[in-house]
Amino acid sequence: MKLITLDFETFYDRDYSLSKLTTENYVRHRDFEVIGVAVKQWDEKTEWVSGTHAQIKDYLMGYDWSDKMVLAHNTMFDGAILNWSFGITPKIYADTLCMARALHGTESSVSLANLAKAYGLQDKGDEVIRAMGKRRVDFTEEELSRYGDYCVTDVDITHELFMRMINDFPRKELKLIDLTLRMFVEPMVDLDAGLLELHLAEIKDRKDKLLADANIEKEELMSNPKFAVVLEGLGVTPPKKISLTTGKETFAFAKSDEAFKALQEHEDDRVQALVAARLGTKSTLEETRTQRFIDISRRGILPVPVRYYAAHTGRWGGDDKINLQNLPSRGPNGKKLKQSIIAPAGHTLIDCDSSQIEARVLAWLAGQDDLVDQFDRGEDVYKYMASSIYSVPADAVSKDQRFVGKTTILGAGYGMGAPKFQHQLMTFGFDIELKEARRIIRVYREANDAISSLWHAAQDMLKDLHNKSPAKVGRAGVLRVDVDKTAIILPSGLPMYYHGLFAEIEDNRPQYYYKTRRGPNKIYGGKVVENVCQAVARCIIGEQMLRIAKKYKVVLTVHDSIVACVKDEEVAEAQAYVEECMRWKPDWADGLPINCESGTGKSYGDCE
Repeated sequence: MKLITLDFETFYDRDYSLSKLTTENYVRHRDFEVIGVAVKQWDEKTEWVSGTHAQIKDYLMGYDWSDKMVLAHNTMFDGAILNWSFGITPKIYADTLCMARALHGTESSVSLANLAKAYGLQDKGDEVIRAMGKRRVDFTEEELSRYGDYCVTDVDITHELFMRMINDFPRKELKLIDLTLRMFVEPMVDLDAGLLELHLAEIKDRKDKLLADANIEKEELMSNPKFAVVLEGLGVTPPKKISLTTGKETFAFAKSDEAFKALQEHEDDRVQALVAARLGTKSTLEETRTQRFIDISRRGILPVPVRYYAAHTGRWGGDDKINLQNLPSRGPNGKKLKQSIIAPAGHTLIDCDSSQIEARVLAWLAGQDDLVDQFDRGEDVYKYMASSIYSVPADAVSKDQRFVGKTTILGAGYGMGAPKFQHQLMTFGFDIELKEARRIIRVYREANDAISSLWHAAQDMLKDLHNKSPAKVGRAGVLRVDVDKTAIILPSGLPMYYHGLFAEIEDNRPQYYYKTRRGPNKIYGGKVVENVCQAVARCIIGEQMLRIAKKYKVVLTVHDSIVACVKDEEVAEAQAYVEECMRWKPDWADGLPINCESGTGKSYGDCE
């Protein structure tokens, strides 16, 4: 397979640019124009070509793309141009931007200029011409030549970066980059424009009704000082809080503010109506995202933007200003956005979710074999936890008790203390005393002593990281400390960094912090275990995704689920295959009790 590195230079102006628009909107926009492209085939001299769209297409079609790996620094952009504007589909996509995030961590700057400096390569340089607002015909030959030199340098740096990074980059992860990029560059799922229009109208009607019920003008509702005056007029003291940003007192009118949420239960119906109107009208996320979906549907089918290695733990994340990772599922219209994502004609979507994978990884990694056995037997571990908490038989556990058991399993497993556990339950409407929260935490730790031991082992791992001492942690030493990289090496072979790790002596013992762009972040054994479990789960899901992609088109991954698009006549066979893949585990995860559940539908929302 031959490597082709490329970089497109395109028209932009003050209002039409990637800083103002999404990648999808920019490339599909009526103003889009390719000024030129720099292309490097393997280690041959890089060429710069500028011309009309037809001329550039003729040049690009001169290559045989069937056996080519296309490389760029942000291939989501350049790959989209290659596919959408020129109809070219290579064998595989690669991306130095994605590789750099995985190799150097999400807290590192992975711009082309910074990476060139880090690897001791030639200086990227600054753009040497004024290109803003200029079409190709507006450039002189000399300007186009200088523009080409600038673009050629970018391609040469990108190629050299790839050659430097590839030796440390796992081949399976390279395949995952390709798979992730194809969700966007080679889109398959569509959007139901009619449903979206209806949903947008319902949102606006709902907000209008809230305003009418509250008998308040929108200006009064949206302004904190004016809204406070309205509350005072009804005899209510506006709740306040100390801003974490400014340190000053401010109004506590956010949906996460407990004192404000409590007003939803106020004895005065007028106060309830006001709070409901504020909470329902102030939030614009659903309306904005629905409108964005409508706009995309008018331009074409949905390129699914998923960011490879978006999180510290390697998890995928939302991208291109469309976060498909957190589409709502609850409420009267909660599924509408999910239901708007539809399979093309003659196809069906399969959504397969890995059941409780992080809790399973935790039990397995810690060697908590009784819990592992419960998972393996398919028992309801949340009920059994509740049974221990409340001293009742498992079959007598109530719905609320099971929820407490679930919260305990998912929260206390990472060393959560009683105050935080109490607060977490309170956010779900469970009012318990701190004493009771302490008792539940104690019950969990006594029942899961191996998990508690893992927290201590992870704390020691931080010490080893800080002191640059080699170490292995977890079942079969599946995690290890790399003293050269000062990182935890995951089963995928990629590092998980705690950049700039340092210790502060607090209460006569070291407390560890690592550096982020927002400042120092405290890290401790329980948090490391949480990070590790998420990272290990991601390693497994990544390999499962690759197995699914061997037979069927993967169109989306959200948290612990994978969505595939298959032909209608293949649904039964495909669903069985997808579930088989999602129950598969790597050799290094022997004994891990993996399970899954799946659903099918013509829309993403109908798969649940």
